[in-house]
Amino acid sequence: MGAGMLTVPASGAEATGDAPPRTKPLRVDIVMFDGVEELDCIAPYEVFSAASMHSAGGVEVRYVTTGRPRLIRCAYGTGVHVKHRWAPQQADLVVVPGGGYARRESPGIWAEIENGALPRALAAAPRTGLTISSLCTGAVLLAAAGLIKGRPCTTHHGAKAYLEEQGGVVKNARVVDDGDLVTAGGITSGLDLGLWLVRRELGPDAATGVEVMLEYEARGTVWQTP
Repeated sequence: MGAGMLTVPASGAEATGDAPPRTKPLRVDIVMFDGVEELDCIAPYEVFSAASMHSAGGVEVRYVTTGRPRLIRCAYGTGVHVKHRWAPQQADLVVVPGGGYARRESPGIWAEIENGALPRALAAAPRTGLTISSLCTGAVLLAAAGLIKGRPCTTHHGAKAYLEEQGGVVKNARVVDDGDLVTAGGITSGLDLGLWLVRRELGPDAATGVEVMLEYEARGTVWQTP
């Protein structure tokens, strides 16, 4: 990984970044909703897609929605045609982006919380073998689902106080890895979230291969539960 990426010491494979060999593709679902921040969803999509070229087992990454497959309109107007329905039982990783935190009357996380469908789906998703992750204010959606209470986490700097009010143990880190819950800071940290999970799940060679391909070195601190 890049020289700027620091980690809290762990033991065994976690300390070295080694990942056991995969015989099946890593399956990644990125959750989409109207008002989602463009870079929140596109950055991890590109990282995981690129990782498929650096992993013998491959990576299957797709956009999913809890509603019917349709055109999702992002925060700045970009349209993304989402073809797949929410199916966390088929995934190894679920990525929850953010968007719309400062625009309560517009499409985004607050509209999703008011609707309730996505928080309910997230609340029902945890199972053995699934890692749920978020970036930026996607952590607010995880809070609405009851998934961050009492757990180390992070989010966009503008939402950290709110996340603490919801019971999250907020850490001042770019990425916070609490095992089956991995959260990242604001917007551009989706690159770092993706690279960290690639390293954790596919190994350091895959992660450094993606870094070279994207001409981006992971930055900031990764806080890990010992």
